[in-house]
Amino acid sequence: MPRPVTNSRPGRPAVTSREQILTAARLLVERDGVQKLSLRRLAAELDVGVTTLYHHVRDKEDLLIQLLGHYAEQIERPELPSTPRDRILAAATTMHDSLAAMPWAVEVLTADDLLGESALWMVEGIVGGAVDAGCSPEQAVVLYRGIWYYTVGELLVRAHSARRREDERPVYRDNVFSGLDASRLPHLAAIGDRWAELTAKDTYVEGLRAFVDGSLADRSR
Repeated sequence: MPRPVTNSRPGRPAVTSREQILTAARLLVERDGVQKLSLRRLAAELDVGVTTLYHHVRDKEDLLIQLLGHYAEQIERPELPSTPRDRILAAATTMHDSLAAMPWAVEVLTADDLLGESALWMVEGIVGGAVDAGCSPEQAVVLYRGIWYYTVGELLVRAHSARRREDERPVYRDNVFSGLDASRLPHLAAIGDRWAELTAKDTYVEGLRAFVDGSLADRSR
């Protein structure tokens, strides 16, 4: 068990809990981004010495793992359907929606090895649903990986696009699609003026269903 953190320096407030540290770390990340998170900056934010934080965290990676786990513990866990296909869809959708609410976590998880145990029930829902649908364990893992890549990719693209709009930077895509040569790219030119509108639609669930249905139908090959 981590020891309570205390601070004997006069005039400084005591940091007494892991909860305080993780709350401050999350606020720092949401404000300044993951790349700027460090134990030194976090200590300054809490107005304590860096050594004080070592009662609870070893380094930045351990802090991120704890931060992700702390968030995962707060995710409402729905009762997953008994039907294998629907269980997969429900677990994947919960994973997507949870990460969409915390975009910085998506970038951290692209490292692919920081997923804590508290979030594994969603992975279990997908892998278990695939096995119950007739997939081998190997096929179930491939299905999960495909869903994971699709989910992370969709969230990263949307997060980066939103950040670009917030910064009011020009969107290169809009310029490209506004003047397409119909003789070379007839289909794209026909919908060029609607490209931004069409690609802005949230089609995650639709794409997820198509991917899962196709993967399950292909399991016997």
